[in-house]
Amino acid sequence: MTPPPGQWSDLSQRLLSGGIAAIVGLWIMWIGGHPFHILIAVISGIMVWEVTRMIGGGRLAVPYGVFAGIALLLLVTFPIGYVLPLVFAPALLGIAQLDRHKVTYALFTTAVLVAGLGLVIQRDDFGFLWVAWLALVVIVADILGYFAGKAIGGPKFWPKISPKKTWSGTVAGWIGAACVAIVYVIFGFAGPELIGISIAVAIAGQLGDVAESALKRRVGVKDSSNILPGHGGMFDRFDAMLGASLFLLLVEQIIDFPPVLP
Repeated sequence: MTPPPGQWSDLSQRLLSGGIAAIVGLWIMWIGGHPFHILIAVISGIMVWEVTRMIGGGRLAVPYGVFAGIALLLLVTFPIGYVLPLVFAPALLGIAQLDRHKVTYALFTTAVLVAGLGLVIQRDDFGFLWVAWLALVVIVADILGYFAGKAIGGPKFWPKISPKKTWSGTVAGWIGAACVAIVYVIFGFAGPELIGISIAVAIAGQLGDVAESALKRRVGVKDSSNILPGHGGMFDRFDAMLGASLFLLLVEQIIDFPPVLP
């Protein structure tokens, strides 16, 4: 079946901007420490800026984004018990000042900060190998989902919320996540339980993607911003990581992570 004209028109732009972002991100992820903390704080601040813009926050978008980035940087720099209330600081500020979409803003900005905190914990506590695993699960699931959805098509996953997503792409993402886990198991980094965990993390990432799609449909925008050519905004690129990071924080509380060989 021949793809419709223009179906792959955005591919080269997506590959170029995505490749540059991936190289820079992996390099800073490898370094870890303060450079990684700053990177996650900047990304989180931009995402809050985008959320504020999308809901009509106007002139508040920049100060809210800066405030959120600083809050996250403080959260990952000082003993967490002292600064944990800062997780909710951007949300409370928005509730006090925004004219509309207060609950939406509060939920998404709090999720952004908790997810950012989770990524830093993943790197600081488990090392590069395991924050790379999380990133690979999300990236591979996204890439395979994109290509399978374009090439195979078929029934839509949730057409009212995300009309471009198909079940073929969704399932391909699960298969990709399982393949990442299998590589880790083959090299002896973890036990076979990682396969199920990776698929669940991929599902959480896909739900994060759907959640952002629902927000964009509610406020009537196509992209969260246009700062990443071919991808839209930072939220468009990291929505799946948001869901995956939040879910992984829960996983690490209920099972031994990473799972060891039996």
